[in-house]
Amino acid sequence: MTSQHHVSLAALAAALLAATPAFAQQAEAPADSTQTAGQATPERAEAIAGEQGNQAPAAASTGDVVVTGTRIQRPNVTSAAPITSVTTQDIRAQAPVNVEDVLNRLPQIAPDSQQTYNDSDGRQRIKLRSLGFERTLVLIDGKRLGTQNGQDVGIIPPSLLERVDVLTGGASSVYGSDAVAGVVNFVLKKDFEGLQLDANYNFYNHNNKDTIVSPLARAAGFSSPRGWTNDGGRADVTLTAGKKLFDGALRLSGFVNYRKTEEVGLTDRSNAGCYLTQLQANGPLSCGLTPSSSTSGLITPRAGANAGAQYVNNPDGTRNFVPFAAGAGNASNYFSGYAYQRPSERVNAGGFASLDLGSDAELYTSGIWFRDKSYNNYPTIASGTVDVSCGNPYLSAAKAGAIGCAAGIASVPVDLRYRLGEGSDRPDTYINTGVRLTGGVRGKVGDAWTYDIGGVYARNHQDYTPSFGIPGRLQDAVNVGGTAASPTCASGAAGCVPFDIFSPGNSDPALINYLFGTGTSTTTGTLYDVQANMTGDLGKYGITSPFAEQGLAIALGTEYRKDTLKSVADASYRGTLGGNDTYLSQDVWESNIEVQAPLVEHKPFAELVQLNGGFRVSKYSSNPSTFTTWKVEGIYAPISDLTFRASFNKAQRAPTVVEIRQATNIEFAAGGSGTFNDFCAPTVINGANGVSYGAPVASREVCRATGLSDALYGSQTLLCSNGTTPNGTAACSVRSGGFTADPETAYTQTYGLVVKPRFLRGFVFSVDRYRIKINDSLGYNDYSYYTDGCLRSGGDQFFCQGIVRNANGTLFSAAGSSTGFIRQGTTNYYTSIARGWDFQAQYTLNLESVGRFDMSFNGSLTTNAGGQDSPLQPERNCAGYYGNGCGQLIPKWSHGLRGTYTTPDQKFGASLNWRHVGSLTNANNSGDEAIGGTPERALTDYYRVDPADYFDLALNFAVSKQFSLRLIANNLLDKAAPIVPDSYNISLARSNTIPQRYDSLGRNIAIATTIKF
Repeated sequence: MTSQHHVSLAALAAALLAATPAFAQQAEAPADSTQTAGQATPERAEAIAGEQGNQAPAAASTGDVVVTGTRIQRPNVTSAAPITSVTTQDIRAQAPVNVEDVLNRLPQIAPDSQQTYNDSDGRQRIKLRSLGFERTLVLIDGKRLGTQNGQDVGIIPPSLLERVDVLTGGASSVYGSDAVAGVVNFVLKKDFEGLQLDANYNFYNHNNKDTIVSPLARAAGFSSPRGWTNDGGRADVTLTAGKKLFDGALRLSGFVNYRKTEEVGLTDRSNAGCYLTQLQANGPLSCGLTPSSSTSGLITPRAGANAGAQYVNNPDGTRNFVPFAAGAGNASNYFSGYAYQRPSERVNAGGFASLDLGSDAELYTSGIWFRDKSYNNYPTIASGTVDVSCGNPYLSAAKAGAIGCAAGIASVPVDLRYRLGEGSDRPDTYINTGVRLTGGVRGKVGDAWTYDIGGVYARNHQDYTPSFGIPGRLQDAVNVGGTAASPTCASGAAGCVPFDIFSPGNSDPALINYLFGTGTSTTTGTLYDVQANMTGDLGKYGITSPFAEQGLAIALGTEYRKDTLKSVADASYRGTLGGNDTYLSQDVWESNIEVQAPLVEHKPFAELVQLNGGFRVSKYSSNPSTFTTWKVEGIYAPISDLTFRASFNKAQRAPTVVEIRQATNIEFAAGGSGTFNDFCAPTVINGANGVSYGAPVASREVCRATGLSDALYGSQTLLCSNGTTPNGTAACSVRSGGFTADPETAYTQTYGLVVKPRFLRGFVFSVDRYRIKINDSLGYNDYSYYTDGCLRSGGDQFFCQGIVRNANGTLFSAAGSSTGFIRQGTTNYYTSIARGWDFQAQYTLNLESVGRFDMSFNGSLTTNAGGQDSPLQPERNCAGYYGNGCGQLIPKWSHGLRGTYTTPDQKFGASLNWRHVGSLTNANNSGDEAIGGTPERALTDYYRVDPADYFDLALNFAVSKQFSLRLIANNLLDKAAPIVPDSYNISLARSNTIPQRYDSLGRNIAIATTIKF
């Protein structure tokens, strides 16, 4: 029999109800073919017996579950590296609409929440151990999903998942570069026969209670909802069909999946009635109005006696100004149109085919296509400094005097911030499309060898269409002539619409369409991947340890990949937003060998002693050097009840094509939009008596480390124009690129213990210690990385070398200059570190007359998450902290515990899941100076997010063999999200919380069904 499942990581039994430990175990198969937690039939054991999906000899006779993080296919092997598996039963118990929902519950994965980021581009990516998506290799059925830069796991419908296998720790020697943090393999259901409909609809049922945000929002004139709400509907429908022909030799199956998500606005939740900010440490909370604007028109004179005063047109319609102020009913909530849940619509379709060419060869192919559309709303604000004619027909005498018009003055400058209606927000639209095709041939050669020769073609295409103000049109529209009854644009510009900035509530669609336009940027990433893999059981040739039953096993492989990324934009986009069209590509050649050597089996005090090894050679076209990765693993089981395991890996990751461009491509710009100054220049003090100068921010020693002579220290010639006080000659310059980005190198260690006591049948427990250190870590650092690092370190050359001065000490230069700038871009900056413990357990109790009870546990203790910024800097440990550069938001402890009861006839099941998310503390209160935890920075309020516990209930009704119904409540108790001021600086969300970590929208109720025809 030839298996139809080719997987990268075999896992626990096919039917574990939750993320459970990955290790081999024997179990009796239930009478029903439906798999439940902790058990597997012999057929199932064979089906998951290896990376490439070939037959595993003798698996059917043993009834063992094969668990492997290797390309070698062999039964009866406990994994030497920890693996977590989420099965179809657990996925159904969650009623997810996208893969992101499934993965966010695993402690080993840094949760993401693209559906709750207003700035999202709609693509879902995976970050193992919080080490970044570039370091996590994502596979579908053992082959790459696509390019690292363009990957989108949203291509996978949750209803099509057989299971998800997660191998944590370095795996580059087995699977190739990008597997520094580990591998996530999505195993899809194939070989389907018949017709099946899977449907899932869920929504949020939440009780809005007043929070600390509510009174602030109402005081600012904004709404804050109260009471129950039902919103955020999400639908997921999949139709699957399959047929076996020619006595099963030809297997065909296909699916169509449709998903739609309805929008939930920020202001639909009481915790997000306005953006909560704390302007100073330990100061009062307030509603953030930045960027400030008003639907009545915010006008700030730039000249005259009232320069700097903020006025709005009186909302009552009278032609007079009133002061701009929150709570006066004239300030607009800038974020009122932002989405708490982004609206989206996605279609996936695909198919699978395989054909047996004989008993030992099989042709296979698959294809998946998708199209996803989503958008982010942004406020339509006419903003900028414009000249207003003092003869403007809309300008009353009182307003003219207020903005500085007087006899002999033809026009005056004003700063305008006019929001053209809160219901007139314009979207930035993202359309993601793509296709993934695979094909190949696999089979056996004799009794000892299996092979798989195949490849992947993947293409991800994104059209990004933002809305933006068209340069020059605001000035043309504001420059009004004629009369109030018959206004004209004085410029005579074609299509110009006169803009009455001196009356409230202007939301003229014609004006909006004139002022704002759109343009489209298109990015296309492609992957061409060809692999040839062969595995052999050399025991067939007698190459076997004299103390073991199984012989030496070997796997050989070679691979060629080509990644490309093409970025183009239309004239409208380039004319306003700039940038250049690019085409990037990278070729990769790799070869690997892997060996598995059982040394002792079934002996006293040595039930199993085994060594594994792997070695890979990689060559990237972007780097002149060849680099190698390796692994060494050991397994020792003194008795069958107890297994010790250890794994040591050297993993390397070459930069992606985008990182290469960010490292090498040289571009000049004014740093921070021209808003910062040289820290060795004198500070500028604008007082009532004019401008004066104080001491530089940096010490003489720090400035000397940047190459500045003592004679120029504090010289006014160093002053950069910073936009607000233009006392310098020019803006400080920033040069992006000009680096050499070498591969980063990770050393990963895992030590584990697996306990499976014979006296407690059905119980399995594992604990694993992991240690990951990445040297020469690749990452993007803007100019502040060098300026702040140089300043804080007291002159460390690791940072200060990024400040490159001209001969006269200045930091402004023209494009192409070799001096006079601060560097930024992708580079090898130093080390990243991840350390901790994983705990997993499973217990199955089968009482025939009462039913079946299953429990599973998956917990993770993070002891270190951070690194070192330079050799002279202390090691940063962000585990349990946020802020001050601790952006991964990793609690020290989190876990999931699920218990499930199934009736003896398997017609009803109830499952309760407990999710625990540990606390997070502001780094200022850490007591660790390396992350800013000094006494003077300690906060007295709003510095801690308490631990959260969520409970999920799932009820499953097997009404008949053709029909099942599931009722699910996630966050059953409707636990409210924690409040975090200035949340965007912490979680990239404006919702005053951390949506990646905590359920932010309330109770989620789902009804799901499976109908077989």
